[in-house]
Amino acid sequence: MGSSYIGPQHTLYEGGVFKAHLTFPRDYPLRPPKMKFITEIWHPNVDKNGDVCISILHEPGEDKYGYEKPEERWLPIHTVETIMISVISMLADPNGDSPANVDAAKEWREDRNGEFKRKVARCVRKSQETAFE
Repeated sequence: MGSSYIGPQHTLYEGGVFKAHLTFPRDYPLRPPKMKFITEIWHPNVDKNGDVCISILHEPGEDKYGYEKPEERWLPIHTVETIMISVISMLADPNGDSPANVDAAKEWREDRNGEFKRKVARCVRKSQETAFE
């Protein structure tokens, strides 16, 4: 399933048009879909290949590292809408404690209004240029 996400207002991603794919497993809704941004995006919780790493998309049950509570992980009651809300929240408020992109997380912590902001702005501009391709 393909979709486009508009960067949330009042964030560095505002105005961006970020394309993503949700891939649903055969045993959905018992297991979570995978989400991958097709449009380049610089974010602590999106790895350099575009894979989104947020709690709601993690396999259900106990976190072997003890970082996430079971209720924060995938539950069969989640929908595409709850995933979208979680992704918008992730864009607005990155989780620097559990990064998928260590370089982005380091810049977000140490130089949020400098290098991190410049890289995000470049991704936003690029996303606007390629939005209708």
